Amino acid sequence: MPEDSLADFDQPVVDIDGIAKRVYVSGSGPAVVVMSEMPGISPHVARFARWVRDAGMTVYMPSLFGRDGAAPDADEGAAVFRRVCVSAEFRAFGGGESSPGTRWLVGLARRAYDECGGRGVGAVGMCFTGNFALTMMLDPAVIGAVLCQPSLPLDAPDRLEISDAELSAVRDRLVKDDLTVLGYRFEGDRVCTRARFNAYARALGDRFVGRTLPDSAASTDVPSFFAVHVPFPHSVVTAHLIDRDGEPTLAARDEIIAFLRRVVHVERDYRGEASR
Repeated sequence: MPEDSLADFDQPVVDIDGIAKRVYVSGSGPAVVVMSEMPGISPHVARFARWVRDAGMTVYMPSLFGRDGAAPDADEGAAVFRRVCVSAEFRAFGGGESSPGTRWLVGLARRAYDECGGRGVGAVGMCFTGNFALTMMLDPAVIGAVLCQPSLPLDAPDRLEISDAELSAVRDRLVKDDLTVLGYRFEGDRVCTRARFNAYARALGDRFVGRTLPDSAASTDVPSFFAVHVPFPHSVVTAHLIDRDGEPTLAARDEIIAFLRRVVHVERDYRGEASR
């Protein structure tokens, strides 16, 4: 897939608490924050964002790492990975605590809600950012989370990148507000393992709906970064998606988009007040 100019997105620089990041914004209707996987906003990630936009939502896609719109080769992608692993924004190892960068993302979600209205904001995380969508649900502006192959912490496949207190608060909110978290992975994923999904299920109970796709459903026509550094089925709605009717990955994409539409389009704001 060639590099993507992202020319059909507005590209404001958004300052939240003194930290400025470029955000790619497109669409109309309630907002969904789409967070990219490693190694950045690739053409596959942008394609997914356009699918969300075209379903009647406003996409906010922040630039968190990598070259925006790039299709990096294996070496460039690996260099991005190494930089992110030691970045203060991300907690790649250890688990038991959310990455500091989630605070900025919560601020972005609040801004998106103020700009777009609707019932609240959806959040989609992928790979490195997979669990960010769950942590963002600590804020009442965020009412729907999708975790695509959440991969952190990298060194503890049965742990979660969130503290026990935060996890308990999220679960209480899910029950109180009748909300659901969706999760997606491939059976043979070596970084988003079955043990990690089991940990989500134990923590969130039936409020976590986990989907595990067979490895045979993954595309084998992937960019060189994935071919060299991620040599197993991993990216459910991006690099390993097969864009063809009847494919399990396309069905997963459709389920995610239907879920997001359902949760964000009800006209009630996140403070519980009817929108007028």
